[in-house]
Amino acid sequence: MHLSTKKSLFTRFFPFSLRDLAVSVAILSCAAGICFLLQHANSSDGFASPVFVLAVLCVSRFTTGYLFGLLASVLGVVCVNFIFTYPYWAVNFTISGYPLTFLVFLAASVMTCALTTQARQSERLRAENEKEKMRANLLRSVSHDIRTPLTSIVGSTSALLENPELSLPERQELLEDARSEAQWLIRVVENLLSITRIGDAQANITKEEEAAEEILGESVRKFRRRYPGIRVSVEAPDELLMVPMDPILIEQVLSNLLENAAVHGKSTSHIRVSVRREEMFARFSVEDDGGGIPEKELPTLFDGTLRHSSSSNCDGKRNMGLGLSVCLAIVRAHGGAMSAQNISGGAEFSFRLPLEAQGVIA
Repeated sequence: MHLSTKKSLFTRFFPFSLRDLAVSVAILSCAAGICFLLQHANSSDGFASPVFVLAVLCVSRFTTGYLFGLLASVLGVVCVNFIFTYPYWAVNFTISGYPLTFLVFLAASVMTCALTTQARQSERLRAENEKEKMRANLLRSVSHDIRTPLTSIVGSTSALLENPELSLPERQELLEDARSEAQWLIRVVENLLSITRIGDAQANITKEEEAAEEILGESVRKFRRRYPGIRVSVEAPDELLMVPMDPILIEQVLSNLLENAAVHGKSTSHIRVSVRREEMFARFSVEDDGGGIPEKELPTLFDGTLRHSSSSNCDGKRNMGLGLSVCLAIVRAHGGAMSAQNISGGAEFSFRLPLEAQGVIA
């Protein structure tokens, strides 16, 4: 076996980090403190072993690899023998049961470390499988969402070039269709870039305190330019609600939800956008008065698998699966959650963002 391979295996099973060192010192210090208290309260011996067995289990559980669990086993046996077993503050290897105590500590450490490592590996594999599934879903969705507008753009421009006798209104209509499809294509590419950005950063994004009302207002302003015929109302709390977020990404989430309400709501004429505080979260909501969401599509609404042929809600050329899967990925990267439901006279999409900076969800 090569030296580099041996080093990689050693690093894998016996990694060292200051965080694990601090956790181990804290747990063992707490165990020693508890034993000192019990020693003052009770003159009999025997209480130290179970306390340090528990400490070894905790160290093995909350640290990575086997290194600190094994060290905790050795230190636990030494503490029990040297400090908390008569004669105190003296090492006595002739104490009855001493080898068994050491073996129990060692076995508890190895078993717990092995189970913890296996659980972490399983969780990592599950996360990687979910990421691969999402990537495959996105690729399937984008294959249609990019091909369709490109085909329409080519068709419109070809008609213009091949038919110079077209009237001005006809030429204007073809140009407007080409521009609309090009704008849609730009938004699809923006969604893909957002997914790539989140994936490259391992779902870690830079969040800053932003006024939620301003993000809502900017999203609604851009939406009104594209859909002037749909009435949009905005509801926000009287007090300024500051939310840790990446403003560009959250604005993209709101833009996607607003556009989905307009495009896939069939008869949408009014959209209500709101934000409010719910305990330690800010809840954003987009409600429309359209035709609602087909019940059969609710379970797979956010995974990017919706096809234009499976829903009467769609316009036959645009798929909302990609946009919603991007929205979910962005919200999760902020440590939040997202949901959708049918309401009286339409549909509601909502998501919650934590009001305090915290670790994100992968």
